Amino acid sequence: MRVSFGLPTGMEGMMYPVPFASVHDIVELAQFAEALGYHSVWGNDHMTTQRYVREEFEQSPRFWEVFITLSYIAAQTTSLGLATGVLVPAMRRDIVVVAKQAATLDHFSNGRLLLGMGVGAYREEFEALNPDWNVHRGDLLEESVQALRRLFEQSPASWEGEYHHFHDVDMFPKPLQQPLPIYIGGNNANAVRRTALYGQGWMGAGMPASQLAAAVSRLRQIAYENGRDPDQIDVAPQFVACIGNNHEQAMNRFQNSQMYNHLVSLSGTTLKDQVAAGFDLAEIDLIGDAAEIIKKVEVLREAGATHISGLLFPANSLAELRDQMQQFAEEVIPHIQPQGGQ
Repeated sequence: MRVSFGLPTGMEGMMYPVPFASVHDIVELAQFAEALGYHSVWGNDHMTTQRYVREEFEQSPRFWEVFITLSYIAAQTTSLGLATGVLVPAMRRDIVVVAKQAATLDHFSNGRLLLGMGVGAYREEFEALNPDWNVHRGDLLEESVQALRRLFEQSPASWEGEYHHFHDVDMFPKPLQQPLPIYIGGNNANAVRRTALYGQGWMGAGMPASQLAAAVSRLRQIAYENGRDPDQIDVAPQFVACIGNNHEQAMNRFQNSQMYNHLVSLSGTTLKDQVAAGFDLAEIDLIGDAAEIIKKVEVLREAGATHISGLLFPANSLAELRDQMQQFAEEVIPHIQPQGGQ
């Protein structure tokens, strides 16, 4: 079971206080994750401050651009995977530039890039950047993945779609990894279908094991029906992880964090299905002492998870975040990676 860490590239004001992590801090956290044995670090993608964050904080949060951030981290690490979790094509209109950035980073990191892509949790961000662009973000995501594959695999490459248009593009070099791993983010049926058709990994978020198992079954069936090997698709759900010496300590830390407020804000978007079904977010996520968390991960493994991706640790300071990372790495990871991290 792979385990990876969510970098605070664009989390101030949402998952963490404002201010939280400087450039130096983010690089140090990535190096710390590598030293602790995390598989990869995942940086999210935000361009402008959400309205609810502006209402809560007078100071604007710092959102670091994810490709540039991961490029710098690549030079400061040796084996750590570098992932976008997730890149939002609705906020990046030129797909050829995205392809060139991804291929370049894959080479400079010696094949360590995982390209996570998604619709984006906040439509208001897309509308702020593109007030006159009338698009269906899900359809745009699907076409973006297809167009990227064309650019990564063909020379010259052309595409004439609803949202992307390019002709006779000789994009070289191609990514070092063939194929470059593309992970599709999202919990709904379309995210599962897109992964089964085009992706190397699926990154759901905050899903109970029963929902995860049903989605994995659909993913595997669709992949098989379309001539793909389901065993080659990484099932990489993302969770909040809050570890304590006992359950009460972990819950107290979680409920008094900015992360908790953020999850409440997602109850009408990313996590709406879980809320509608009556699930307790604290029960879904990896919150408790080490023994509780290990049991939860084993249930997720049985449901089909192969990778706990982009773990988000509730913390109100960098020192608390490092403590959470270290305690999880020392008390949980050895028990869910008995075969050298696989």
